[in-house]
Amino acid sequence: MPIDPNAALEITAFEWVPPFAQGLVRDLRPRWACEELGLAYKVRLISALERPEWYFCDQPFGQVPFVRDGEVGVFESGATLIHIAEKANALHPVGTQERAKVFSWLLAAFNSVEPYVMELANVAVFSRKEDWAQQRRPSLVETLNGRLSRLETALGDSRWLAGDFSIADIAMITILRGLADPAILPGHAALAAYVDRGMARPAFQRALEAQLAPFPEHDPKQQKEGV
Repeated sequence: MPIDPNAALEITAFEWVPPFAQGLVRDLRPRWACEELGLAYKVRLISALERPEWYFCDQPFGQVPFVRDGEVGVFESGATLIHIAEKANALHPVGTQERAKVFSWLLAAFNSVEPYVMELANVAVFSRKEDWAQQRRPSLVETLNGRLSRLETALGDSRWLAGDFSIADIAMITILRGLADPAILPGHAALAAYVDRGMARPAFQRALEAQLAPFPEHDPKQQKEGV
């Protein structure tokens, strides 16, 4: 679904990020949800390098995404996924096991998997030259592999985490594809196939393309050379 400047739902995203982060910024999550559920959205771009002070009134930590839907403002990517799914009537009724399973896996993605994935990114990339990072990495990789093995067992032969494809899968797949060590995921063949299935969905491809589209125009290097 093409971005609609007249849409009621607005997603705030960064106009540019460094190459290592391109395609991984968390506004990809509500974009993907909108594409899956057929909801039109527009985009408000802000600078990641010089975040405007007024934006902290919307998002207290200056992060993206922030979703504005009429009079409703939502921050934190998990909350935006829930809001979008509710708006599209894509959640099971309150009190059902199906709904509970989606919410359980959604929160598991953010609380039981993502912290270890993000810590690995810090150890393997941002703090890799620090002595403490080299000492931390072996035990962290061991713990993360244990979490992924449990996740793989829970997934079993299912295609998705909670029955039909859901916002829980959007959260988990966007987390797993951000693993800083490319050797880890192939060691869990079922999870690697799960991530590949998610990334093969046309809605994911459209969301990714939309996130990447503004980056060349706002690349600081290109702008400096154009002056």
